[in-house]
Formats: sequence, structure tokens, C-alpha cells
Amino acid sequence: MRDAIAPDHAAVLALNNGATPHVNALSERDFSWIISHADYFRVAEADSELVGFVIALKAGLEYWSLNYRWFTERGGDFLYLDRVVVAEQARGIGVGRALYDDIDRFASGRWPRITLEVNLLPPNPGSLAFHERLGFGKVGVREEENGTKAVVLMERATSSPSSLPDTDGPSS
Repeated sequence: MRDAIAPDHAAVLALNNGATPHVNALSERDFSWIISHADYFRVAEADSELVGFVIALKAGLEYWSLNYRWFTERGGDFLYLDRVVVAEQARGIGVGRALYDDIDRFASGRWPRITLEVNLLPPNPGSLAFHERLGFGKVGVREEENGTKAVVLMERATSSPSSLPDTDGPSS
């Protein structure tokens, strides 16, 4: 795990866009906006290859995401986990769990909760089960007007600082 750097951007964007429909595809312009506003942008590597990433944004931005806006409209402070992608060849070996442990360490003491959404339409049962195992609870469902997309909105309280190991987290 490490902070993302500019040379990672092309690989991250390709990994993101290869993971559709579980995350929405991004143009280079939209990707640039998101990472320039990200409070947290980290990558996971295995054998010098980028195998995952996570991007999160704090509350209070003018972000076009309808899911982000859903949390904003309900108030309170949060860190919105905008996107997490693990390369297919790296799934099931703990990369996703490591990314979530890392973001929890980062968010603890800064934000009271981490928020996110998981697709219901198109279905993503593996991601839903993974998030439930990590303690994320369902707080709502949002459907698109045309009925072709639906998400479950989830959140989890961050760990208290005293329960975390004494390690340095990513820089903000």
C-alpha cells in the first residue's frame, strides 16, 4: 500500500474503466477532477504491479455523483469511498481487505463514518457480501428513474483511534 503518484494515473484509470459496470467508467477529465479533490488516493501493488486502488472524498464538495449527493443531503460528516477496484487476478488474496483496513486507519479520528454504495442493478452480490462482512450497514436504496440501475447505500463508523495499531497512515 502506498500513496498514488502521477505515474500511476494511467494504470488506475485503465483498471477503473475495466471494472465497469461495478464502477462507472471515467473520462480523463472526470478522473482528473476526482483525484484533484480526493482526500485519500492509495494503490496496492504486488510484484511491482498495480493490483488495486481506492479513492475517497470528504463531505462538502460540489461533486456530480448522485450517490455522494444522497449522503450529503442527509447531513453529517463522512468520508465517501468513491471507488475501490481490485484487479481480477488479485481478488481473494486479501488486497481488498488491506485497502479497507488502510482507509479505516486514515479516516479514524478525522471522520465519524465511511460511506459508499454497492450496485444492486446491475447486481454485484460479491461486493455486497464483502462490505457486509466488513461491517458496513445498509442505510438506503437509490434507484435511477429509468429503472436500469439501483444501488444500496452503506456506511460504517470508523474505528476509534485507541483501537488502531500504532502505525503511520497515508499523508493527506
